[in-house]
Amino acid sequence: MKDSGPTRYRRVIVKLSGEALMGERSFGIDPDVVSSLSEEIAEIHDLGVSLALVIGGGNIFRGLEAKATGMDRVTGDHMGMLATLINSLALQEALEQRQVPTRVLSALEVRQVAEPFLRRRAIRHLEKGRVVIFAAGTGNPYFTTDTAAALRAMEIRAEVLLKATKVDGIYTADPVKDPSAQLIKRIAYLEVLERGLRVMDTTAISLCMDNGLPIVVFNIRARGNIRRLVQGEDVGSMVSE
Repeated sequence: MKDSGPTRYRRVIVKLSGEALMGERSFGIDPDVVSSLSEEIAEIHDLGVSLALVIGGGNIFRGLEAKATGMDRVTGDHMGMLATLINSLALQEALEQRQVPTRVLSALEVRQVAEPFLRRRAIRHLEKGRVVIFAAGTGNPYFTTDTAAALRAMEIRAEVLLKATKVDGIYTADPVKDPSAQLIKRIAYLEVLERGLRVMDTTAISLCMDNGLPIVVFNIRARGNIRRLVQGEDVGSMVSE
């Protein structure tokens, strides 16, 4: 790990949706997107920032959608957890091809492909300069990967949770559907909950609020945004006290 100057944050956790890995595809993983993402993560690693990631599985399987077809919710959620593990392994491979030491820690035990999640082990990996990818959510049904990201952020003592999206931040309405939607640069946790803004699920927002963990919502499609954020630039929207 190199150190290329001062940064605003020394330890961050990034929440990526599974859809972020799809690119323009309708399903699965786009290798070009994963390669580009791994290049950006490698740049952050070279800054000396301690970095962890949580990836969703929506590009492969969604437990909540499976429930709508009559599948048992618990079974569907466990299938979704395994989808996050597939995404995590794909990103790990791309990162290690760039000489970035990476460990996948899974909340479900699949020892042949990932280490079981242990908090102290995760912190030790980070201290040794490894990128850590948390797979399989919290390991429990009914909890989203948003909540997993908030929980893991607390456990590893991250300074900020970076929530990657397809838009520039938090808007008053869906900017894709409503051209008059306004970007909100700063907002309190409670206001997000009261207004029902679709930032993260309510459990994740409440967990961050109770523990004073700031959330920055940003556009992952704009190259270099993660680097700008860790170096202190005003990117995206911040949710805080």
